[in-house]
Amino acid sequence: MPEKLNKEVQSKLSELGAEIYGQIERGEFPRVKMASRTTSNMVFDEELNQFILGKQMALRSAANIKQVRSLTQLLWVASFARRLVNEGKSTTLRDLYYHSLNYGIKFRDQTESDDTVTDLETLMTEPREAFNIYPKERSAIFGDVTIEYTSPEKYRGKRVNLSSNPDGVMVGLSLSQADFIECKADKVFVIEKNAIFRRFIEERVYEKFNAVLIDTAGQAPRLARLIIRRLSRELGLPVYLLTDADPWGMHIAMVIIRGSANAAHLRELTTTTAKWVGLWATDIKKFNLPSFALTKLDEQRIKLLEEDMRYREFEWQAELQEFKKMKRRAELEAFSAHGLTAIVDKYLPKKLKMVSEQG
Repeated sequence: MPEKLNKEVQSKLSELGAEIYGQIERGEFPRVKMASRTTSNMVFDEELNQFILGKQMALRSAANIKQVRSLTQLLWVASFARRLVNEGKSTTLRDLYYHSLNYGIKFRDQTESDDTVTDLETLMTEPREAFNIYPKERSAIFGDVTIEYTSPEKYRGKRVNLSSNPDGVMVGLSLSQADFIECKADKVFVIEKNAIFRRFIEERVYEKFNAVLIDTAGQAPRLARLIIRRLSRELGLPVYLLTDADPWGMHIAMVIIRGSANAAHLRELTTTTAKWVGLWATDIKKFNLPSFALTKLDEQRIKLLEEDMRYREFEWQAELQEFKKMKRRAELEAFSAHGLTAIVDKYLPKKLKMVSEQG
């Protein structure tokens, strides 16, 4: 974490502690106020092109017996976060949950402790990564990009080329914060499926298309979204998103472009210029892909997306209507029915040409 940001986070956490201490000294019930994370307080920001939290505020006070437990949990997480930042340590969401057991902080399960971390983000207006708290790493990156680590201290200054590991380099906290030293690629392919990510490495897509490859392993984790945004913003690389042809794949692409409702309290995670190049519903017929019938859950998901402000543009609505009309879905791996290299030799060139023609 950059030294300036580290000090800002330390200061915010210290101010919170001082405020709570002052309330107790004055004989007041300790309390905190933060933006409400209810769906009714989510608004679509036209300028940012993403959901953000509105002006409604939520009060959590020890004066309310029903809120004492959640307030205590929140203050413990804040205290634990301050310790991490001050000592230059880091932890995972899972590890934080187990640490709480040692302190007698009785979360019902990890979901509750994860939600409390999100409350701290909302209260501090900082992402959990600023507190050195992050989820289990599961996304990976591969490409001719040289980075220089800025943390942890032992690795500061060490340079690594992201094509050095044939399995890709895990996108963790240190990689997401590293400096870009040199980049020979001129585009980014973001891929939902690990099998296709591996196929792209084997078929040397990074050389044939001069691209950085990123495996999101499903819905892109925050650190993956952060590195995608940085590659776009700092290096000016166009970003192309490849997902399954189903409403879930569409939403993986949309979250990268316009953010998620769950992270409406955060900024700086979206890549609004990224292009979803497929698989589209219309690709199923166009490329004669093996497909499956939509499930009831798929159909329910499509209805939700139809009403979502993020999908209001004609192109997104048209694909949703095509899914409803066809009642079929397909996976990225479906191209294997036409040969192991079909997705590389046939699909990618046509899609990139189409995007180029559309401007």
